[in-house]
Amino acid sequence: MPEMRTIEVGELSLRCAVEGEGPLVIMVHGFPESWYSWRHQIGPVADAGYTACAIDVRGYGGSDKPHPVEAYAMERIVGDLVGLKHALQPDSPAILVGHDWGAPIVWNTALTQPEHFSAVAGLSVPFAGVPSRPFTEVFHEHFISQGRFFYQEYFQAEGVAEAEAEKDPRDWVQRMMYSISGDVPPGAYWDKPYGATFLQGLPDPQPVGWLTEEDMDFYEGEFKASGFRGPLNRYRNHERDYEWLQGWTGMRIEQPVLFIGGTRDPATYLFGAVTDPVALMKMFAPKVEGHILEGVGHWTQQERPEEVNRLLLDWLGRL
Repeated sequence: MPEMRTIEVGELSLRCAVEGEGPLVIMVHGFPESWYSWRHQIGPVADAGYTACAIDVRGYGGSDKPHPVEAYAMERIVGDLVGLKHALQPDSPAILVGHDWGAPIVWNTALTQPEHFSAVAGLSVPFAGVPSRPFTEVFHEHFISQGRFFYQEYFQAEGVAEAEAEKDPRDWVQRMMYSISGDVPPGAYWDKPYGATFLQGLPDPQPVGWLTEEDMDFYEGEFKASGFRGPLNRYRNHERDYEWLQGWTGMRIEQPVLFIGGTRDPATYLFGAVTDPVALMKMFAPKVEGHILEGVGHWTQQERPEEVNRLLLDWLGRL
């Protein structure tokens, strides 16, 4: 098991699972997850000669949980990663790995802080460059204006999604994970009318090998203790993130990049907006190496840990 450490990173403290010695690899999870989503990667990365550090993003698990919505702006979370890098490896750049929300976090950290991060890998969500408009405008145009439900719009009102999720965190997390995993067809349960709740229409989870009852015990305990406000606040900062990122308009990620997506992951294809995410990324990250895993859903490194580890370690070894 990795060592659990609480590390001061500037504004606040992060809980980190740390194992190994060598160049620093920081792993950033998505929603609704934790450092634990990297449980299959921490040991192999450490064994390959790196310091593997999987964090609880601010608002999650054992990390600090500020209350204000604006505390979860991208700029603030990027600052956390810079502070963590300074704390653990002050004299040389680190490597970033992120999944789901963790992918945009590491993409934008590498873009805006290139002196601190020498390479970046993202799972599930490709990098589409500095945004030309806030994502709220995008989903209002393509979903809400057409009377269609979109989960990120449902998350906007403070307290609404929190109440639904906190009523039974285990059921909420398990239904979400199952419904966008590779075990069900993409989008099958998410095409519902505007005004629906998050859980409305989602299937009863079936047993899957990659998410055990012990795994769900862990996630349930984390979210019963922490609640969902901090995690959901990340979705309430699209306008702030857009404004901050305009300072990097026209710039690209110039470091070596690894992208791993799944053919059954709607996020890999930006909810139907792109057909070739790797080609898209080449415009904004010219040194990208891309892999799309057949039959894999949204929970990339949990659904296919051995395949992800093979690709990640091979890439790390060639940096």
